[in-house]
Amino acid sequence: MNKPNPEPDSTARHYAAKLVRRLSGFLGREPSGPVAEDDLHEPRLALHVEDLTVSYQGDPVLWDIDLNIPPGVMAAIVGPNGAGKSTLIKAVLGLVRPAAGHVRIHGRPYRAERRRVGYVPQRSSVDWDFPTTVVDVVTMGLYGQLGWLRWPGRAEHAQALEALDLVGMRDFAQRQISQLSGGQQQRVFLARALVQQADVYFLDEPMAGVDATTERAIVEILQRLRDQGKTVIVVHHDLQTVRRYFDWLLILNVRVIAQGPVGEAYTAENLRRAYGGQIALLGPEALLDTATPPMPSEDAR
Repeated sequence: MNKPNPEPDSTARHYAAKLVRRLSGFLGREPSGPVAEDDLHEPRLALHVEDLTVSYQGDPVLWDIDLNIPPGVMAAIVGPNGAGKSTLIKAVLGLVRPAAGHVRIHGRPYRAERRRVGYVPQRSSVDWDFPTTVVDVVTMGLYGQLGWLRWPGRAEHAQALEALDLVGMRDFAQRQISQLSGGQQQRVFLARALVQQADVYFLDEPMAGVDATTERAIVEILQRLRDQGKTVIVVHHDLQTVRRYFDWLLILNVRVIAQGPVGEAYTAENLRRAYGGQIALLGPEALLDTATPPMPSEDAR
């Protein structure tokens, strides 16, 4: 993997700029340089990450991540294998402990917003042989609202069936989750996230290993969520569909390479910086600089 090494001069300037901003705030003075609007209105951001570093056995997996994602967008996180994409989501959700940095969702710590957050993990991280039915898996998404002392009842069962209906899996409600195909299992986990009625959704490679029909169905569901004002953040592996599916982009390789609207962040230069020599394997379509509009949701067609 082509991991970028921090340049000493740029690193020093980076931390010096941060120190000036923090000292200015402490002293009650305005910084002399320009301040981004997002810095002044952090609560307006769906996700704000600052100075986030995660390491395993002393090796940095994520290094000094600064990230701002506005509400109501469908954002892709892309980067080569080992770039820290899944680790970033897990750090945001408190599933791994960062060495430094902090995270805010809607301007508040994750623990204060977790009921407004939905999460779909990678399929490979789930024990699909666990003996449970499809509808029970979806109902698990309501446990955060029910608390430990209340069991799900008819109302929760109805909510789970409604979520399964949205992903085209209601007819499979009483099947064992282990009996489903990979694409069907992915839809069920998406239904589990939908039943939470969250405001921010994190999905870790939801389109990996599914057929074209399932991928399109998943994308349309996620885009409908975005059109409802939800924020959808997706770890994505296929660069050739980024410009068609998403409107916001984070390119990651241990540190942030680029972030912003797809039309600005998705450039050949940024991809080369992230993927290095691997970029030749991606094909010419992945290197096009001209952004294409996102695929419209079903409601918009």
